[in-house]
Amino acid sequence: MFVFPIARRASHFSSRHLDQLIDATLDRVALTSPALDVAETEAAYLVQLDLPGVAKDAVKVDIEGRRVTVDAQQAPVGAAEGTTTLLRERAQTRFSRSFALAREIDPAQSSAKLENGVLTLTLVKRVAEGNGKLAVS
Repeated sequence: MFVFPIARRASHFSSRHLDQLIDATLDRVALTSPALDVAETEAAYLVQLDLPGVAKDAVKVDIEGRRVTVDAQQAPVGAAEGTTTLLRERAQTRFSRSFALAREIDPAQSSAKLENGVLTLTLVKRVAEGNGKLAVS
């Protein structure tokens, strides 16, 4: 947490300079690895990740075989026009998490739902393509 004392006395360091310093410090994007829970049924994995303040269109889920990657970014936090920021602790945050599961995932059958800051993934396990026969030569 950054706390900058604000004194209203005359000095060469104006409140405009303080605002610029705060903005420069907090405009950086914080990278966070969100907490997750994984449960398993016979047919699928159920995964929940905490993504507070993230819009649905800002979430990207990639599936490659057994590997699942989730990337998301909060919308920038800004003050309303005509207001002066007195204290600002929240910064723009990028969430990123990658993990591997025991079985391959079928992306066509899987789904994702974002509700109340929690992303719920239902990752359907890929079904093996029946029994195969090999010709002996």
